[in-house]
Amino acid sequence: VSLKLGRLYRYVKLAVLGSLAAALVLNTHSLLASLQRNELSERRFLQLNKCPACWGTSWCRKFLNGQLRLESWGRLRLFDFFNVKNVYFARYGEPREGSRRVVLKRLGSAQELADIDTKICRRATGRGRCDLLQALHATEFASLNGDVRLLTPDAVEGWSDLVHCPSQRLLDRLVRRYAETKDSGSFLLRNLKDSERMQLLITLAFNPEPLVLQSFPSDEGWPFAKYLGACGRMVAVNYVGEELWSYFNAPWEKRVDLAWQLMEIAEQLTNNDFEFALYLLDVSFDNFAVGPRDGKVIIVDAENVLVADKRLIRQNKPENWDVWYESKFDDCDKEACLSFSKEILCARVTVDHNYYAICQNLLSRHATWRGTSGGLLHDPPAEIAKDGRLEALLDECAIPKKRYGRFQAAKELREYLAQLSNNVR
Repeated sequence: VSLKLGRLYRYVKLAVLGSLAAALVLNTHSLLASLQRNELSERRFLQLNKCPACWGTSWCRKFLNGQLRLESWGRLRLFDFFNVKNVYFARYGEPREGSRRVVLKRLGSAQELADIDTKICRRATGRGRCDLLQALHATEFASLNGDVRLLTPDAVEGWSDLVHCPSQRLLDRLVRRYAETKDSGSFLLRNLKDSERMQLLITLAFNPEPLVLQSFPSDEGWPFAKYLGACGRMVAVNYVGEELWSYFNAPWEKRVDLAWQLMEIAEQLTNNDFEFALYLLDVSFDNFAVGPRDGKVIIVDAENVLVADKRLIRQNKPENWDVWYESKFDDCDKEACLSFSKEILCARVTVDHNYYAICQNLLSRHATWRGTSGGLLHDPPAEIAKDGRLEALLDECAIPKKRYGRFQAAKELREYLAQLSNNVR
């Protein structure tokens, strides 16, 4: 049976390679043409015609002037079949600064982007297809017009993870730091142009990642990739480095340092001076990257981030608001599983969700990804394994045996990893 399966696998592999070769031969002329032209300067490729049902226009001049060019194979549309997430690598050039690598995102698959158009049409006309720009003016994205002074929680609550339980303080921050307007700095919604206001609301509803990056910027020490700008349905962010997954088999000392940084990120997002708790609802090796020079770990996928305002929770005092909440270990048969209640995350001041997510999905022996197990801290040196402290802390962080055990284990784990990696705190 295994021999037959092996032959079948080889036949399928050859068939796929043959199909690719045939496609390359049949499309040689168009492939050469795509290599020569710069699609990033084409309005159609950027889907600029969709605006204001788009992510923004702040970088359109740079795109249309040809300052951005897709790298190598990214220019071949044939490979879009494999690029399901619509993430591209490009070079961005400034006359005086030279060129640097950036990451371009459409913020969704081709189907997800088509679904946005369908949803807008259905909300406006009840039909799946329509004149998109005309339909926008019959939706809630246009109802918050220039007469509306503030973006309020009752208007957008539940639109996305970012605003599952928004406070006025959070929404003022989103508007004030909105980067797709020339007059940023004001929390008044009416100070935005109609097109800018609709772009902000559509981004908030369909993929709020750009707003997370803008509102909690890397320049202020937040562990997110730097937002650069947008044009149509293409967003540009700073290239950080290789994804965390590429360090799975790095030297032990390197993996210890990365693990310590991950626990520090969990702590920063949970407890900070701004009293915003940012909970990561999607944690996998692909959602983090490591800087090649400074070795710094950065979150590169921030679509699924829930922000809870601890000040508001203390003010409103919902039921059990001051009772520490312990997340439940999720022993599912899929990769990167997490168990959580958005309602509880929004209603408790002290929550261990971020420690749980990092320990379970990245660090402990329970972490599984791409057919591997053991987590980032797999195969420790003999003396570390014999001592047993690291394994005990990781187990308690993933599946606590004591009440509130994860809180204490996370604290001790951060200190222990700092000690192992010679980080003095």
